[in-house]
Parts: sequence; C-alpha cells; structure tokens
Amino acid sequence: MSASLSPGGPVPAGSPVPDYDWLYARTRAGRERGPQVARALLDQLGRPDETFASVRVVGTNGKGSTCAMLEAGLLACGLRVGRFTSPHLQTYEERVRTGGQNLDPTRTARFIAWARDNAPAAPFFDLTLALAAHSFCEDGVEIAVMEAGVGGVSDATQALERVVAVALTNAALDHTGVLGETVREIARDKARAARPGVPLLTTATGEALDETARVAAEVGALLLTPDSHPDLFALPHPPALAGAHQAQNAALAAATLRTLGRGAGVEAALGATHPARLERFAVQGRTVLVDGAHNPHAAGVLAQAVPQADVLLFGNLARKDTAATLAPLLAVAPVRVFTAPGETATPPEDLATHYGGVAVPSPLDALRRALALTPQGGTLLVAGSLYLAGTVRAALQRDV
Repeated sequence: MSASLSPGGPVPAGSPVPDYDWLYARTRAGRERGPQVARALLDQLGRPDETFASVRVVGTNGKGSTCAMLEAGLLACGLRVGRFTSPHLQTYEERVRTGGQNLDPTRTARFIAWARDNAPAAPFFDLTLALAAHSFCEDGVEIAVMEAGVGGVSDATQALERVVAVALTNAALDHTGVLGETVREIARDKARAARPGVPLLTTATGEALDETARVAAEVGALLLTPDSHPDLFALPHPPALAGAHQAQNAALAAATLRTLGRGAGVEAALGATHPARLERFAVQGRTVLVDGAHNPHAAGVLAQAVPQADVLLFGNLARKDTAATLAPLLAVAPVRVFTAPGETATPPEDLATHYGGVAVPSPLDALRRALALTPQGGTLLVAGSLYLAGTVRAALQRDV
C-alpha cells in the first residue's frame, strides 16, 4: 500500500494552490539520467507502482497520441485507467489522469508539500512520475498508460514495476546530446525499455526496427510488428486524429490493446482525440491548424499532412535542431511569423533574418500578427513547440 502524504487525508477546499514555481525549478542538472532517483522516490512512497499494471509508451514521436488512444480503449473496456504523459499544454494536471479526468490540483499541492520535506533535490520529471504512481494507487487504478520522457532504458519510467507491455512508436534524431548521435543509438536506448517475456510492440521501420529486433532478442522480449503479426496491427478504419501518420500510432495502440486481451476497446481508441495534434480551429473566417511538431521527423510528417498553408507561425527551443525542424515547413507557407515560446527559445529575429519572415517575440502578439496576415478563407499553421501550441491553443479558446 502506498504511503499517505499527509495525516489529515485529502486537502480541504480553500487550501493553498500548488507551489508550481518550486516544482518547475526542480531540474535534472547535476545528475546522471536513469531510473535510480525515480525508484528511490517510489520506494519512499511505499512502492505504489506495484499496485497497478503499466503499459510503457516510448519513441521519438507519436507517444502522446498513442497514449490517448490506449487510454480511450482501456476505458471502454470498463477498466480503472491511469495516464501519465508529458509535457502539458495548458495545465500541469494534464500530465496525470485517472478515469479520463485530470488530477485535482489540491492533490498536487499535497504532494508538493510532501516533496519539499522529503525529496527536495529530486528532479521535476521524477517527482511528477512519483505523483502519478501515488495517485493511481490511491485511486485504485488497474492499468496505467505511462509515457516515457526521453529515451527508454535511460528514462525515469524504467523504474516502474509490473510492466505488461512496451509500445515503441518510432526512433528518429532527437535529443541526440543525450541518447546518441545516430538513429541506431537512439533506437537502442528506446528499445531497451523491453522486459524479458513482456511483449514489445513497434511500428518502427528501417534501421530503427533492425536495432529493436536485436535488443528484443538480447533481452528475451516478445517482439510484435506489423510484418510479423499483421492481423494484430490491422485497423477497421482510419483514426479520428488527423494525418496519415496517425494510422501508424493507431495501429500500435490497437495491437497493444489486442495483445492485452482488450481488443473490444479498439473502436474507442480509434475515436480518441488529443489536443495540438493537427487540431483545427475556425477563427475569424480562417482555419488555424495547431500542431506540436518540434523535431525534424515530426516536422517532416506534418509537412506531408499539410502540404500547403498561407502562413506559418513557428517558434522552438534553442536546444532543438532548428534548421532541420524548420526545413520541411518552409515550403508549406510563403509567409512566416517567428516567435519565442519560452526563455530558451531560438531568437525569432535570427530566424526571420535567416529564413525570411516577421519576428514577433511575444507568442500572443505573434498569433495576432499571423492571423492578420492570413487571408479570409486561408490557413494558418502553428508548429515548432508544444509550449507554443499550448499558448496558442489557450488564446484560441479565449477567442484570441
């Protein structure tokens, strides 16, 4: 049984709001990556991850969509389902869901108060994972969909017990400074999330699939792919999520559900939605497409899904491969507005000078400028960062 965070039970109404500033200030700086700190946190909390089964979702892109489909499918089967994902778009509690509902912020407040006293040096991601596991235990979750942050074997989610399946979406160049400089190196880190005797499902292709197969053989995991088990990955119709790439994510979700004996949930999985994944808004007679594509592979997929738009609103973080991410999107729209989704963003002035366009540092001002440049009946595409997507999405919901 998981440890109680406070002797008084749930935080009463009117209690202080969570100290998000303290939580966001916890970083990975100064320690090696891996599951050790997360495991220690979970042990401190009474090993709550042993009370529910976990489906780990790893990969370069498509994890969030796959998690959303898995959650919908498992809920449709009548299970008590948890979901842990990152990052959030608008509110922190999007990261931890039970029964399809975001975590109550009062529970975040209670956990932060505990963490400040008991784990003051722990990193943000590990703390959030621990909060999720503790909440799932308290809520009687039977099975949880757990999205890796960065990598597989080197990620904090590697600490989880009772993993019943590992779903690997794909492996492409991203986080190269952490995971490796080649697709093979990155695929190896992600594939090593595999567990002996546990199904490892993947829709990866090419050298990423080759490396995944090698790891599965080394570990003793049961590798399942569209080639080896076509019926398992077959879809009765396309998913509700837009873009040809979502069919691959849907196939992975469907195969995972069937492998778990929950094939009855496939139809609900195909009907799932997920914000900022080619999400469409109608604004002032214009179409706004909001997508969180933030690395070269995701941007290339997005450009295939949206080959033409009138205006591109783009901003990304400087630690990303900006040139390679932006390259496939430049041909999509002749007019570009560049902005800064955060303090560590690539300077929009540099992007405007180098690639041609307008620099508007404030994302909200940039959105207004981009809308003004988009003709009536035209299309504005927003991409480059999930942080930008979240800011724009919130503004559009407020009617800008």
